[in-house]
Amino acid sequence: MEKIFILALALAVSVGTTAVLANGGYATSHLQSAVALASDGAFRDGLYIGKLAAKRGQPQSPPIGRWSNERDRASFVDGYHRGYTAVLARAN
Repeated sequence: MEKIFILALALAVSVGTTAVLANGGYATSHLQSAVALASDGAFRDGLYIGKLAAKRGQPQSPPIGRWSNERDRASFVDGYHRGYTAVLARAN
């Protein structure tokens, strides 16, 4: 009975590994990038400010001076554009 359990466990691990490799790791990398964006303060700030700007009918011009380094500024702009376009897409 114990040998059957070990064989079934090994088979399940093999099938799972094959599925991940066949998928190219897309689901895993997509999930990791979503978690990284959700934990990035500059991205979340941009998302919020972009949504507010779109709801108020303001032009799409992100205030990048809010963040001091280039990485945070790029993340803020990405979040801003996503938030702005998400509000416009829902309105249409």
